[in-house]
Parts: sequence; C-alpha cells; structure tokens
Amino acid sequence: MDAAVQAWLLGQLGKTTDVTDLIVRYTRLGTARAVALEVLRERLAELISQPTAVTVTNVVAVNFTANLAAYERQIARLEAGDPPAPDEDTQTGPDTLGMILLRERPRR
Repeated sequence: MDAAVQAWLLGQLGKTTDVTDLIVRYTRLGTARAVALEVLRERLAELISQPTAVTVTNVVAVNFTANLAAYERQIARLEAGDPPAPDEDTQTGPDTLGMILLRERPRR
C-alpha cells in the first residue's frame, strides 16, 4: 500500500483509523475500495447491534439513526465508484483503449 492509497483510506474512514489494520486488510483484499467497504460495513453492523436511541426523561436523549443513514449513504457511494480510489484504473479519454463486442442480430 502506497502513501496515496493510505491517504485515501484515511480520508474515507477517518484519521483515527489504525493504519496497521488497513495494511493487513489491503494485503488480503487487494484494493482500497474493498478495504473501505469492509471497514464501513463492520462499523455499520456494530452500530446496528446497539440501541439506536436512548432517552432518560428530563436528562438526556441520544439518537443514532442519522449515523446509520450516513454509513449506508457512504457505502452506497463507494459501491457506485465515487470517489475514485488511487489504485483503480479510471482513465477515460482519447489515450485509453476500449473494447466493443459486436454480435450478430438474429434474423427473422
């Protein structure tokens, strides 16, 4: 894992994320996007297993449903490819080579 991938992962997951854990995951999974998705899904699962709201009358009220929705939105964005990770080949333009498969249409 190079410095650009590490910076991207810390940008997606937060600066307090354990870098050695990220390195181990990156070695196992192979892409920064897969690492970020795995960490976010673990965080979401941990948050789901806890109560989403706690209220002590006239003292305090805490609600985590917005955090659940934020994790779900971030996971959906990463699954859609946004933002692009530095270890992904995202070049498009006149210098890239693409492939189009042509297939014969069935005759009537």
